[in-house]
Amino acid sequence: MKKEYYDRYIKKTVKEDLKANMVFVGGPRQVGKTTFALTFLSESSEKHPAYLNWDDLSCRSSLMKGELPSKEKIIILDEIHKFSRWRNLVKGFYDTNKSDIEFIITGSARLDHYRKGGDSLQGRYHYYRLHPFSYPELNKTPSKGDIETLLKFGGFPEPLLKAEEKFWRRWQRERLQRVIYEDIRDLENVKEISLLELLAGELPNRIGSPLSIKNLKELLQVAHETVERWVTIFERMYYCFRISPYGPSRVRAVKKEQKLYLWDWSVIPEKGPRFENFIASLLLKYCHFIEDTEGFNMELRFLRDTDKREIDFVVLKEGKPMFAVDCKTGEKDINPFLYYFRERTRIPEFYQVHTGGKDYIRKGIRVLPVETFCKELGLI
Repeated sequence: MKKEYYDRYIKKTVKEDLKANMVFVGGPRQVGKTTFALTFLSESSEKHPAYLNWDDLSCRSSLMKGELPSKEKIIILDEIHKFSRWRNLVKGFYDTNKSDIEFIITGSARLDHYRKGGDSLQGRYHYYRLHPFSYPELNKTPSKGDIETLLKFGGFPEPLLKAEEKFWRRWQRERLQRVIYEDIRDLENVKEISLLELLAGELPNRIGSPLSIKNLKELLQVAHETVERWVTIFERMYYCFRISPYGPSRVRAVKKEQKLYLWDWSVIPEKGPRFENFIASLLLKYCHFIEDTEGFNMELRFLRDTDKREIDFVVLKEGKPMFAVDCKTGEKDINPFLYYFRERTRIPEFYQVHTGGKDYIRKGIRVLPVETFCKELGLI
């Protein structure tokens, strides 16, 4: 796969929002936030005068003096949240130049953390969460090769577009080190960094099943509250995410169990859980896109009852179910629990998504290939 970076799925709506507000772009490390922002400039290069990175000492000096490059219609401020008083600085730039200049603010996972520390920017920006690549971004008509490459190398731009195993292994190691030793060390008071590495290495083995904090506590030999805090930290750093159960009234659904997934599904060793994680990531991307662009409250849940009947995912909009999705790596028989829950819930649509080629409907259950699922639902 030798394609270069191209317009990401949020570009159209970001372009519209910039007419009236600043735009903040957050998300995981190395997901392509800076590269995305640079596509708004006449030349997509870090050397463009409108690109100002706080880590560059010359840019930092100019920003501290209140100086912006002249005759630029759009300014990109990267990593500026590393400055302790960055909100007031950005507020001043925006309030005095908003009629002439559009502002994009990008940064690591810490940007989302720091932007919540005060309300001085309230009403002046929209926040977007940039996700890894998915099928439609790679190709409007994805091939089986695109699917296999995505599942193998993940959706982060560098390893995906490089598509080389040695590069992927080295990239994975370096990314995890940066998340733990830079982002987490700078933001959180965690002394047992080596145990965080152990936890990060164990999480890929916990995908698809109810997450047991108790088991992780015993493995790491620390308190229950400590493990819960560490998993929450990994969530804040966009390393993993958890989903909660959906409990319709006519089903004896579990209430407290949670399932955990990773932002980078490529590190999951088993084929089945990796595919399930990929679908979870795709649906979370869909939910975040609707939230960030339209303002609706979106939720990604799973459905499991006390008799262990389960459907992998349910997507909710403003608290009401939109559709349910179950995942299969091959063209297997329909999961009988889809029929069971279809009769007992008000979920309007049920899908079983697979990596094969069959596409059919049986008793109200749609069975279809993942690429068709993405296209028909408009999943980005």
